Amino acid sequence: MSESFQPITIYVDADACPVKPEIYKVAERHRVKVFVVSNSFLQVPADPLIERVVVSAGFDAADDWIAERARRGTIVITADIPLAHRCVTAGADVIGPTGKPFTQASIGMALATRNLMEDLRAMGDVTGGPKPFSAKDRSAFLSALDVAINRLKRAGFGAGGP
Repeated sequence: MSESFQPITIYVDADACPVKPEIYKVAERHRVKVFVVSNSFLQVPADPLIERVVVSAGFDAADDWIAERARRGTIVITADIPLAHRCVTAGADVIGPTGKPFTQASIGMALATRNLMEDLRAMGDVTGGPKPFSAKDRSAFLSALDVAINRLKRAGFGAGGP
């Protein structure tokens, strides 16, 4: 392997991720390494391309582990807006479980909206949570992940584990 070869790697913020099976399928098809990061033991397929990482139960331990490794050529799957912000800033491609990409152009507004909603909830003005996860969300996610991997391949990044 040449020193200039940089593999594509997927990092999954896994504790509440509803699209893990889809990630495994796409990663297998493209031969891309996946790190499934959580604060507790999660079952993952017995595949050398899929690695389970259990971090300490400390606040944001999984986020910190992922953010430390985020760079150009990595794809981060998360619904956590502050983590998405850290990873986009580091150059990673970031996709939410609904297929929504977080980019340099969109992350500032997403973070501001998240902070506003947090403040409103703290004041008791907002109840409820996100809309239920749908088949349309799952399909949009699969498409977004394929697009991100193919874009990285065209940019010179390769498949295979590190």
